[in-house]
Amino acid sequence: MPHQPATHDGRLAAAMPASATSFPTSCTLRRTALAAALLSGLAQAAAPGPLVYDRLADVANHLATPPADARPMMRWWWFGPAVEKKQLAYEIGRMKEGGIGGVEIQTVYPMALDDPSRGVKNLPYLSPEYLDALRFANETARDAGLRVDLTLGSGWPFGGPHIGITDSIGKMRVVPVEIPAGAATYPLPTVTEGEKIEAAFLGDGNAKSYDATRLKPLQSKEVQNGRGGVTPAREARVAVYYIASHSGMQVKRPAVGGEGYVLDHMSRRAIDNHLKNVGEPLLKAFGDKPPYSIFSDSLEGYGSDWTADFLAEFQRRRGYDLRPYLPLVFSGKGDNAPALRHDWAQTQTELVEDNYLKPVTAWAKQHGTQFRSQTYGEPPVSLSSFRHQALFEGEGAQYRQFSFTRLASSAAHLYGRSVVSAETWTWLRSPAHTASPLDMKAEADRMFVQGVTQIIGHGWPYTPPNAPEPGYQLYAAAVFNHHQPWYMVMPEVSGYLARVSFLLRQGQPANQVAVFLPNDDVYAENRPGKTTLSGEMTNFVKPELIQQIMDAGHNLDYVDPEAVLEVGLARYPVLVMPNVRRLAPEVIAKLDAYEKAGGRIIAIGGTPSLAPGYRNADRITADVRRAAAKLFARGRNVQTVASEAELGAALQSALPGDIRVSDGQARVSFVRRKLADADIYFIANTSNQPVNASLTFRQPRANTVRIDPDDGRATQSDAAPALQLAPYESVVYVLSDAPLPGARPAVRSAPAAVLADLSSGWQLTFPGQKPATLAKLQSWTDNEATRYFSGQAVYRKQVTVKAPELAGRRVSLDFGTGTALPEASTHAHHTGMRAMYEPALRDVAIVTVNGQRAGALWHPPYRLDVTPYLKAGANDIEVKVGNLGVNTLAGRALPDFTLLNALYGKRFELQDTKNIAPQPAGLLGPVTLVGESVQ
Repeated sequence: MPHQPATHDGRLAAAMPASATSFPTSCTLRRTALAAALLSGLAQAAAPGPLVYDRLADVANHLATPPADARPMMRWWWFGPAVEKKQLAYEIGRMKEGGIGGVEIQTVYPMALDDPSRGVKNLPYLSPEYLDALRFANETARDAGLRVDLTLGSGWPFGGPHIGITDSIGKMRVVPVEIPAGAATYPLPTVTEGEKIEAAFLGDGNAKSYDATRLKPLQSKEVQNGRGGVTPAREARVAVYYIASHSGMQVKRPAVGGEGYVLDHMSRRAIDNHLKNVGEPLLKAFGDKPPYSIFSDSLEGYGSDWTADFLAEFQRRRGYDLRPYLPLVFSGKGDNAPALRHDWAQTQTELVEDNYLKPVTAWAKQHGTQFRSQTYGEPPVSLSSFRHQALFEGEGAQYRQFSFTRLASSAAHLYGRSVVSAETWTWLRSPAHTASPLDMKAEADRMFVQGVTQIIGHGWPYTPPNAPEPGYQLYAAAVFNHHQPWYMVMPEVSGYLARVSFLLRQGQPANQVAVFLPNDDVYAENRPGKTTLSGEMTNFVKPELIQQIMDAGHNLDYVDPEAVLEVGLARYPVLVMPNVRRLAPEVIAKLDAYEKAGGRIIAIGGTPSLAPGYRNADRITADVRRAAAKLFARGRNVQTVASEAELGAALQSALPGDIRVSDGQARVSFVRRKLADADIYFIANTSNQPVNASLTFRQPRANTVRIDPDDGRATQSDAAPALQLAPYESVVYVLSDAPLPGARPAVRSAPAAVLADLSSGWQLTFPGQKPATLAKLQSWTDNEATRYFSGQAVYRKQVTVKAPELAGRRVSLDFGTGTALPEASTHAHHTGMRAMYEPALRDVAIVTVNGQRAGALWHPPYRLDVTPYLKAGANDIEVKVGNLGVNTLAGRALPDFTLLNALYGKRFELQDTKNIAPQPAGLLGPVTLVGESVQ
């Protein structure tokens, strides 16, 4: 979930070309509305927002304690909803203890039957009792300093009992009817509720085989008893009917009382219906404290490809009647089918923008809140569609291939938002209760390098007090709440996430490479029942393309035709155009001006050669070929390569990488933000192997400082530092003109030497048990008595340190290096992942030395500097270890939802339950005390 957009100083407006509000008539109404939409977006951004600075000194003031609005948020699932106020308040308090900055309330399916004896009552969605609980949660969370967002519906996508069939997802139904030879009548197709015959055609063939390109309009009328009349012919024929129908898709995972059809995102009537019947009651419950934002999940309107007034809107927007061409559009046959499908799919994008995104954004503003949306999926919406809403959100950790996350962050960079959020940890390390903070970091870092500046955890399941541990779970997500034994280090996890989020909001985005999204080509590839830009973009923007750019030492943004026309390309020294064939001449004109101004263009697999759509295609195609030939013939700043495999070398020739790593470049990812007097580089080892290499910056500055993102401490560094990162470790480097205030001098140290092996003799105490002395360290699961234990246990040991061992040394407790796992062993699902690494500390620890808290460990390297806490002589070491919630889950039978499903229908199925098994836990060893001589 993003925070408030951060363009408060007119930077975007100043960056817009003077011609940004002038568009050729061939682009029709869509582009003529862009300037007004941008101004609307900037008006939204004028509300108070997050702290964004352009000077390093201001940024440095917040390194130790990042602002609250940078903290991670949690999607708070209310199951049923069966919630009660006392437990709501309790969970809000636990969130605050964990450093969580806010919640997005998401009401979903029931998990339990009503049972007064257990205090369980499912409150029907939008009932007075539910709305009262919503009001209470909002007031309590706000009083605790938490942000509160609200999903504007139950389950997903938007819909429910208020959506009748006529307002539900529109889908064209194609019905061929056979007409026997010599027949004068034939049975008309059945037209049911909410349906309308848009057109009918006649041709040779039968219901299973006919040539759509040879169909002719059918003039038929009902003659009697549901039969149509036709002039008899000697041959059998087929009448093909195009019936505006509906997909019938139901809201997924709805709450009790939230069941019903998914609404039509292309219908203004359906949207107004939803805002009136769902939005108004929800916002009324918030009273004079509206939610920070209202939220929509990704568009998942499966089957959507039509709406009631589509033909009229198409005529108005495209300038010709689509009805005669329906057979070509819905069969894909004929030379003109791709161009016609382009226009058909593009019109859907415009209808979603005009009838959904813009009205909901305006409605939110009128109600004192903002619209936050994951704007991708079905029906098709584009990168530039994001500009019609206030807050941008993505999802997906696929940082080395096309991703929805980078789609949202690129839109944020283009349209002047410093805050872009991402739904994070969806599907993380299935089954549920198996994800650790290390897994969380591994995915969060992949979000950060894609430009995310606000983490939205997916998520926090509300759990009633009488539920067995480890509490509730969503059917398809990990759990990040206080029921996890490792939650004791959540303040440290939240601090890391908040610090990086804050740093990556500062200044301006600084990616040097733009990748042109071939929207027009993708539109032409769309097909009935699945119209999408984001879902088909991987056929054009291939993983190898992204990998070639990143391995060349660059990061990247996407741009699309609308953004090129509206915002321009001036911030990007290099533009990569992958497999672009269809392109409007006015976009090529912008590319021509970009190249003349010094921009470099690398085209993959050829250059533009076709008009985007159908109308005046021959003339426009000639213009496209002529303009493209002229542009790419100059050879000065333009280049064409045959495939993605050649991109890296071409890119290095055009612009050397922003950073270079002497070894392991593919394991290191980064993102840069540019201040007026500094550059901020977040660098992450996104692999399970250590990195030991030299790091070179293409644009060094006078001062280089290394910042530890775990605590914000800054240390002076060499201009070309040695980059030493443990698996999944990250670091921040700041390159500045003036020294960073408060940065500590660099400390040189010799290689670490083992002072003592501490792998035996620990006393281990489990809750309610007597201490046991361990001859050696081993997993708790090796002992039958603790195999299914999920919780926290304490290791204690007295360690003698001699005075000479402390003199001139940095002394650390080292808990081992762990083991990298082969990638083939992953069982990640969908867009999810896990850290492919088995630590020797499972899974988190808080270390106390001589009664003083020395620190927490939750990700590699599992080494803690304890020098300030040690003394010569005997030292008491205490290590409190927390493991995973899945171990308890593995020790008992899974819940039986038979009766629940009998009442409500099967609304969910817990994923991967066959993989539930106890995971290693505790200190696995070796544990050593190590010392490094420093100077």
